[in-house]
Amino acid sequence: MAMINAPSPNHNERTLPVSMLVLHYTGMESGQAALDRLRDPAARVSAHYVLEEDGRLFQLVEEHRRAWHAGLSFWRGITDINSASVGIEIVNGGHDFGLPAFSEAQMQALIPLCQGIMARHSIAAHNIVGHSDIAPGRKQDPGERFDWQRLAREGIGLWPTPAEAPPEERFF
Repeated sequence: MAMINAPSPNHNERTLPVSMLVLHYTGMESGQAALDRLRDPAARVSAHYVLEEDGRLFQLVEEHRRAWHAGLSFWRGITDINSASVGIEIVNGGHDFGLPAFSEAQMQALIPLCQGIMARHSIAAHNIVGHSDIAPGRKQDPGERFDWQRLAREGIGLWPTPAEAPPEERFF
């Protein structure tokens, strides 16, 4: 997969090993606007990767560094999600811009990217999360139109299957 180097100054040293992958949408009008913000030192935000609508992949922060993408968040006892995770920003206007569909080119590029990150860092399926999972009530990305089920079929994350209801006599 071709990667475009687009360094962000917004990173520092990790204090935890990588055990998570966090997926976001950019929630901005364009990919260029997101790249500009994520590389602006005054913004103090970043991500490891930005995935454009046409499938182009930008690397902003090396995976061994701590990108600043998760903010105030929590998952399975971890409060410094930035130190424990790799963050991917998927270009999508999000809820503020009509929550457009994620493109097929994005999904086709996202799958091998996630699989590679998972393999490099031995990330468990239950630690592949959306920003909304680690910051409920504060964040809603990547949103309800994101195809988590497709990722789960590719071994990325989990997709719940409906459980059979117990027989009525056992239920009561």
